[in-house]
Amino acid sequence: MHPFFHGFSSPRRAALAGLLALALAGCASLPGRDPLNVQVAGIEPLEGQGLEMRMAVKLRVQNPNDSAVDYDGAALELELNGKRFATGVSNERGSVPRFGETVLTVPVSVSAFSAIRQALGLADGSRLDNIPYVVRGKLSGGMFGTTRFSDSGQLNLPGI
Repeated sequence: MHPFFHGFSSPRRAALAGLLALALAGCASLPGRDPLNVQVAGIEPLEGQGLEMRMAVKLRVQNPNDSAVDYDGAALELELNGKRFATGVSNERGSVPRFGETVLTVPVSVSAFSAIRQALGLADGSRLDNIPYVVRGKLSGGMFGTTRFSDSGQLNLPGI
């Protein structure tokens, strides 16, 4: 017997074991939650500093569950053409309503090295449309902890 239980009489040990069993059964009976659907809704330029470029990545977060999902912070990484391009974090707090959606903005930084590497990759005559991208990130906080997400697609940048 574990030393913790030595101070309890047999009826109390039985009651404690019963409560523990009920608590575990309650946790096991929590309904499954569907994952959040996160998509890139837009990318807008921000004022940079020095050789650094800054952009605001807008994420549309959809909650297909019957309870709200609270978040307290976000982080993301953006890849272009299979190469890491930008990273960012936000301390924004909010909630995605049940069966609802919200738009979350995360500022990201692009180092001069990443921008040059992408420019050199396009110097071979590649066009600026249908550029493959991948966004990976996480929403932090809430009762269910961190929620990870990813989205991929193609960017079209005509006129640049």
